[in-house]
Amino acid sequence: MATYQVTRLENGLTVATAEMPHMASVSLGIWVGVGGRCEPEPVSGISHFIEHMLFKGTRRRNAREISQAVEGIGGYLNAFTSEEHTCFYSRARHDRLDELLDVLTDMFLHSAFDPVELRKEREVIKEELAMYMDQPQQYVQELLNATLWPDQPLGRSITGTEKTLDSISRAKILEFQRQNYTAAGVLIAAAGRLTHPQMLKAVGRYARKFRGGPRSTFTPATAVQTKPAVRLFTKKTEQTQMALGIRGCSRHHEQRFALRVLNAVLGENMSSRLFQTIREDQGLAYSVYSSNTFFDDTGDLVVSAGLDLANLEKTLKIVLRELKRLRDELVPAPELARARDYITGQLDLSMESSENQMMWLGEQWLGYGKIFDPGVVKQKLNEVRTSDIRAAARRFIRPDQLNLALVSPLKSAHGVEKLLAGSVSSFA
Repeated sequence: MATYQVTRLENGLTVATAEMPHMASVSLGIWVGVGGRCEPEPVSGISHFIEHMLFKGTRRRNAREISQAVEGIGGYLNAFTSEEHTCFYSRARHDRLDELLDVLTDMFLHSAFDPVELRKEREVIKEELAMYMDQPQQYVQELLNATLWPDQPLGRSITGTEKTLDSISRAKILEFQRQNYTAAGVLIAAAGRLTHPQMLKAVGRYARKFRGGPRSTFTPATAVQTKPAVRLFTKKTEQTQMALGIRGCSRHHEQRFALRVLNAVLGENMSSRLFQTIREDQGLAYSVYSSNTFFDDTGDLVVSAGLDLANLEKTLKIVLRELKRLRDELVPAPELARARDYITGQLDLSMESSENQMMWLGEQWLGYGKIFDPGVVKQKLNEVRTSDIRAAARRFIRPDQLNLALVSPLKSAHGVEKLLAGSVSSFA
């Protein structure tokens, strides 16, 4: 188990630690509460662009020297951008903490945004866009997001588009960073063989360099839907990729724990209903699963599958049937127990890693403004009853709120539109 401590410094910068004295490593991350949701449409993808550029050189180090400074001590360095935050992180042996912090703060505070590197990286990101377009399993999720949240940031690709990337100049990057990379929205999270006083002392050497200002905000998600929606991207592929989604609740909603368990029952693992029925019993798909996402003000439940086009209609009928079962029937107690034990067991296993502990610190603080102990989350999950799952299903799984995205050789979506439309009466 880790010991969690959080300190907010005078300028608003926050330091959080998970002390794991038995570990040989430390994992360190600089998190900022800005992501794809915080971007105006004309510069969509700018957060992800900045993430890339922070690796391209600072006043002290070029791109190669940044990677060598971490990999040369046996560590590694990475980053990611999501809808609501961005994280730059690294991991190495515990006695290399100061060196990791020096590299990450150098990247975060002193990136050069060299015009030549910026032009090159713009083309690199365009290749990333092209790569996703060539991966139907990835692209279908972006189509679904655009269907769930049309004409708003949550429905846009985090990487942006070729048009928006071309519009992102060095001046726009510097201005966006100035406005959003402020101390009030930044967390320095560290986990592993370290102490909180040690981390505070190390951060103290850099804290005054973090710019003041308010934390970044975003426009709340909106949704007006009165009937099922289907979005088809016709592409010559061997498989049809489908993603069926409904809007769920936020990470703050009281029913989020019930939805989390519902997802485990439905399709999260090989014991789930969808996997057992669609893959094991019927042999209709190799990949089939469900997943939850919880944002600050909304969320989703998504069922995804890759299958032969000839099996699409039959698979959709099974998925709709299983969703209806969750609304109509109580989950049997043994099945509920297995689902809860799976989630809590996976949480316990993940917490053995210093990197996952660091991720926990970042996601908790940026998402809730405090660090929940995993034991509290496990207790909430263990309190979920069969009636709670059915109540959540009846609230969120509504046929008029179904959204289906397809990447498929299918020429027309008329058949699946008719199928989904028919589910409205069958769910009643």
